[in-house]
Amino acid sequence: MNPPAGTSLAASLSGRAVTPIAFIRAIVLGYLRYGANPASALARAGIDPGLLEQPEARITAAQMEIISGHAMQELDDEALGWFSRRLPWGSYGMLCRASLGAPKLGVALKRWCRHHRLLTDDITLSLDVTKTAATLTLTPHRPLGEMREFCLVTLLRYVLGYACWAIDSRIPLNESRFPFPAPCHADAYPLMFPGPVRFDAELAGFSFDARYLDLPLRRDEAALRTMLQRALPLTVLQYRRDRLLVEGVRRFLRDPASGSATAGRVAEHLHVSVRTLHRQLHEEGSSLQQIKDEARRDRAVELLNRSQRSIKQIAALVGFANEKSFSRAFRSWTGVPPQIFRARKIDEGEPPI
Repeated sequence: MNPPAGTSLAASLSGRAVTPIAFIRAIVLGYLRYGANPASALARAGIDPGLLEQPEARITAAQMEIISGHAMQELDDEALGWFSRRLPWGSYGMLCRASLGAPKLGVALKRWCRHHRLLTDDITLSLDVTKTAATLTLTPHRPLGEMREFCLVTLLRYVLGYACWAIDSRIPLNESRFPFPAPCHADAYPLMFPGPVRFDAELAGFSFDARYLDLPLRRDEAALRTMLQRALPLTVLQYRRDRLLVEGVRRFLRDPASGSATAGRVAEHLHVSVRTLHRQLHEEGSSLQQIKDEARRDRAVELLNRSQRSIKQIAALVGFANEKSFSRAFRSWTGVPPQIFRARKIDEGEPPI
């Protein structure tokens, strides 16, 4: 795979080196399985073969994409030797295409899991859904040997990458699980799987908010063709936008237990940085203060309508230091002071309970 026109190889490989060299060793094992020489693939990606003997070594995401694309085509196996049979070049593109016509993400992921069985029966993918969480699980049916970690990580990144690409959104993970001890490069996992990571689990998989399953797909055939021009866009592309971020902030702030939540607490709950939180809210035309005010307003209206608490008590419950500042804010939200708002409801025959 060549770098873009007008770009030197050195420039295309620049960037933060965070991809573990263990994954490159797994690709080399794939070459050895087929009796092929990995030298040209390593050279094309600018990877010194000496790094293979350094467990702590890292390469850039661009280098990983280049060597993976070269190896997949040279070996004609997109699984790079993981499975008992080859997955010819274009196999995962076929999975993307087969799922593209789904009306929403949940249907697309179920198709992906079902159609993956047509490629190999060495592993199965399954999607389990509850009212609040969706869980993608990978179950192996044969030993994967030394390629186990790379295989499980890459397959899960394929599914997560496709889901994010299909709805054009980040999907924060509630948890990612891996059935092996934490490797020496465990610090790279949160970069690949945003959210808590657990090792020594029974099976590999990840879970996320089930509401993402109801989002419609935002890609068409033209977008798919563009995406498939690269080898691993599903594993290296990071999405800035989270189409459910605003709602996630609202849900957290609606919880009375959240109190006067700081930006730090909200960001920690959503597994993003404070800077990312503010940036993404701005991109969605909102702000943390605006959503806080909406949550306070809704909570205050509920208490005024459905309780006999005093205005002073309600002010404290929704996070105001005193009744005067609460009344001033409530007037700006609704156009009337809280006392008048409550009196109108009583006049309309809706006494507090």
